[in-house]
Amino acid sequence: MQNEVVSREQWLEARRALLLKEKEATRLRDSVNAARLALPWVRVDEDYVFDTPEGKKSLADLFDGRSQLLIYHFMLGPDWDAGCPGCSFLSDHVDGALPHLNHHDVTWVAVSRAPLDKIAAYKRRMGWQFPWVSSFGSDFNFDYHVSFSPEDLAKDKVFYNFTPMPPEDANDELPGLSAFYRNDKGEVFHTYSSYARGPEELIGTLMILDRAPKGRNEDSTMNFVRRHDEYEEAQKAPSCCH
Repeated sequence: MQNEVVSREQWLEARRALLLKEKEATRLRDSVNAARLALPWVRVDEDYVFDTPEGKKSLADLFDGRSQLLIYHFMLGPDWDAGCPGCSFLSDHVDGALPHLNHHDVTWVAVSRAPLDKIAAYKRRMGWQFPWVSSFGSDFNFDYHVSFSPEDLAKDKVFYNFTPMPPEDANDELPGLSAFYRNDKGEVFHTYSSYARGPEELIGTLMILDRAPKGRNEDSTMNFVRRHDEYEEAQKAPSCCH
């Protein structure tokens, strides 16, 4: 369905009205960012161990000498054949940002429960360079509420996105983003986590589509998304990240 067609003067009037809303959204985003930075922190005392291409590493080791760490909770379970299409969509945007993040004292690492060899195979398939480690055998994913055991999913509720939710709306793996800080003493603090559509602003393609004439042109959240090597195929299942 085509939008109303008007004169240039009428369009300009409508565009100026939208500009006021865009400026309001920008100011709100600035306010939210300030509130995010003002969140209290929680000391991380658990001794999490991750499998990495360089061997076993602690959470503190993942900072790679920097003071800030962003962990993307990538949906790739131990028995999955491939990574989540939605997580893959987000991760397509990461490699170009790495030099800028690292220069600004931020390390980006993806974490999944899949074994390291499965992670490495999928990473090669996608052609990514960002660090990606395995939390297989660790409580890390469960403690940060992005992985759920069969026992969890058999309960009345599971805890995701800071809210109890019906297990039928959950999955054994769900997406998220968590931030950590390491001080000069080597102490690690959990500063922020975001789940579901929370990390959506990291997906630059969506931000671009929002400005295209048809927008995202989707029937449900990111139902048009495929792994980037699958777009030539006619039919694929919808994205698992909603």
